[in-house]
Amino acid sequence: MLTDEIQEALKSRNAIIGTRASIKFIKANQAKVIVIANNAPDIIKDEIDHIAKLSSSRCETFDGNSRELGTFCGKPFPVSVLAIKG
Repeated sequence: MLTDEIQEALKSRNAIIGTRASIKFIKANQAKVIVIANNAPDIIKDEIDHIAKLSSSRCETFDGNSRELGTFCGKPFPVSVLAIKG
């Protein structure tokens, strides 16, 4: 399940939080899974989907908005994109 995968990545410090950092990580072909909040702007979703396809990374949509994803990650701020190291 996606939430279990996110929790495991956070515990083992294998999660990259943030759009720009995640994009750099995906472009370096080091991401296994990319998680996008369901309310992320369409331009960000499209860009991440395109880069993920090029790097053969799996792209998943979190069943909650960016505030919920941030809270789930234990952060006091919204998180739109999260990359899990592969």
